[in-house]
Amino acid sequence: MLIGQQAVHGADRALRAFNPSTGKEIDTPVFGSGTVEDVSRACELAARAFDAYRHLPLSQRAEFLERIADGITALGDALIERAHAESGLPKARLEGDRARTTGQLKLFANEVRAGQWLTATLDSPLPERKPLPRSDLRMQKIPVGPVAVFGASNFPLAFSVAGGDTAAALAAGCPVVVKAHRAHLGTSEMVGRVIQRVAAEMNLPEGVFSMIVVTGQHGRRGARRASRHQGGRLHGLGASGTSLMKVAANRPEPIPVYAEMSSINPVFLLPVAVAARGEAIARGFVDSLALGAG
Repeated sequence: MLIGQQAVHGADRALRAFNPSTGKEIDTPVFGSGTVEDVSRACELAARAFDAYRHLPLSQRAEFLERIADGITALGDALIERAHAESGLPKARLEGDRARTTGQLKLFANEVRAGQWLTATLDSPLPERKPLPRSDLRMQKIPVGPVAVFGASNFPLAFSVAGGDTAAALAAGCPVVVKAHRAHLGTSEMVGRVIQRVAAEMNLPEGVFSMIVVTGQHGRRGARRASRHQGGRLHGLGASGTSLMKVAANRPEPIPVYAEMSSINPVFLLPVAVAARGEAIARGFVDSLALGAG
C-alpha cells in the first residue's frame, strides 16, 4: 500500500496477484492487505492535505496531472506486461487502455489550466430594487474535499488508480484515496508509485494521494470512520455499489457515491429472426460477450 509518502505492507493478511491465463497465482511480489487503521490513516492524511492542495495555483495542479501521465508512459512495456499477466487481456487492448488513461490526465490538465470549469458568475447588487433590494450574488465551483475511488476489475488502467475518476478529483482540487482492485495488484502499485513519486517531487502536501489494499469489510468500516471524505466513485458489482451507498447514506453527514454498477441487459430473440439468421446472431452474441474479457 501507498499511504501518503510511505510504502506500507499491510498486516491483515498476505495477498498474491492471479494470472487468469495460467490459473495460477503470481509468486512475487507478495502484497499485504491493510487494516481499518491503515484506511483511517490514509483518510486522515487526505483530510489534512485538502486545504493546502485546493489552494495550489491551477498551473501547478495541471502540471501534477501531466507529470503523472508522462510517468505512466515512461513505465513502458513493463506496465503492459504486468497488466497482461494479471488480466489476460490482449496487449493491444492494454496499450489502448494506457493511452486512454494518459489522455484523460492530459485532458483534465488542459481544462484545469484554462480555468473555464470554475464557471465564476457575479450578479451585481440592485439596492433600489422593490419591494426588497438584491445583494451582491457570487457563485463559483469549488472542491468539496477528499474523495474515495474504488478501482474496477475490467479496466486495469483507465478506471483504476490513475483513471478518469482519480484524474477528475485531482483536477478539481480534491485529494484521493484509491482502493486498488484485487484483480491487478501489481499494475496498481506500479501506477500508484508514479503518482506518489510525482507528488513528492513537486512538494505537494502528503496525503494528496494514497492507495490502499483492503478487504471489503475493512474498506466499509474505514469509510464509516472517514468523516471528512466528501464523495466516492465506484465501477463494479451491484452488490458492492449498493453496500457502499448504504454506508455513505448512513453516515452522520451523508455523502454522494457515484456508482456505475453491473446490470442485466436482456436480449429478446424473436422466432422469425432466429429462423432467418440464428447462426449469425449467435456468433455476434458470443463475440460481444467475449470481447475484452481477458
